[in-house]
Amino acid sequence: METSTASKPLRVKEFRIHETDTGSAPVQVALLTDRINLLSTHLQAHKKDTASRRGLLKMIGKRSSLLKYLHRTDRTQYQEIIKKLGLRK
Repeated sequence: METSTASKPLRVKEFRIHETDTGSAPVQVALLTDRINLLSTHLQAHKKDTASRRGLLKMIGKRSSLLKYLHRTDRTQYQEIIKKLGLRK
């Protein structure tokens, strides 16, 4: 499985709110989405990898919680994130 360490700083830079931002909700959602997509492709090839499937479900739940938080607090940023990442909602 490939690691996306090279794209992580680019994603942080793309979704950050201010110059030193590395952990705001939009950044976390973007990074989780990248990891979810990577793990999804892994699980298509390795269908019996239940440990990774459990990790995937936990990441999906975490992303969902962060998106609910954004929806409650900042609707415009929520809409922007959904559109940029191509998530359905």
